Amino acid sequence: MHDFTLHDLQCFDAVVEAGGFQAAAQQLHRSHPAVFAAVARLERQLGFELLDRSGYRVALTAAGESFHRRARGLLRELGSLRDHAAHLAAGEESELRVVLGDFCPRPSLLEKLARFFATQPRTRLQLYFESVSGPLERLLDGEAELVLHRVDKADPRLEWLDLGEVDFIPVIAPGLLTDITDLRPEHLRSLTQCVMRDSARHSPPVDFFTLEGAPQCTVPDQAMKKELVLHGLAWGHLPRHLIAEELADGRLRDLSGPHLPGRREELVAARLRDRAHGPVAQRLWSFLQQA
Repeated sequence: MHDFTLHDLQCFDAVVEAGGFQAAAQQLHRSHPAVFAAVARLERQLGFELLDRSGYRVALTAAGESFHRRARGLLRELGSLRDHAAHLAAGEESELRVVLGDFCPRPSLLEKLARFFATQPRTRLQLYFESVSGPLERLLDGEAELVLHRVDKADPRLEWLDLGEVDFIPVIAPGLLTDITDLRPEHLRSLTQCVMRDSARHSPPVDFFTLEGAPQCTVPDQAMKKELVLHGLAWGHLPRHLIAEELADGRLRDLSGPHLPGRREELVAARLRDRAHGPVAQRLWSFLQQA
């Protein structure tokens, strides 16, 4: 069996889909004899008949039907490859790497990302979840084009867009701590504090809200921290949007006060200032700016 050509395969597929040689020739903008010859050549190269020509309309033989199923998969892949090549030729990215930080309000941000990438079907979203210093480290190491997290706005390497503010408040399960009028950090020192594990691999460690001298447990994300605090296994600072219901119905107690203040973090979209950004990355930046 000799190698068959893509042209002959496309002619065969067109005959099957159009239901005959004449219709296939019109669909392919080729002559009837050219399409007939291409299918006959393919059959000679394969060594078996693909079409039964004995009736009024051509029909697939059993072998032809099996071969056509596999051929259609190949032709679909070819079409996808052509689209991808055109996408690359236009200078558009085949993928974008985005990092969500640990305190992002995930439902709203994921909805925005889903809405944007639905309009960019040829660019794949690579989404990562990092905590504490991890998002910025990914960006500076060239492992992401965009991060949604906190950054030092004075860092000249970065440009950023404000996305909102997130309030962190210290909370505890009721009953774990007696009511104290003038609550101070030392009243909590005997209790386990739950803190976020920094996902950075080589950045200097950063501590947020850590109470010196208190026993600690570490968790990889805010959802796990919330579960530990709700079950009375620890206390800790959590983003208000994540615990609004629990505060309202009394399952969590707000500990914030003059000696144990919460903290307001600025949530931003950030990217490297001196990096060339592709057209899809720039469209995403503009989309977040408008949103």
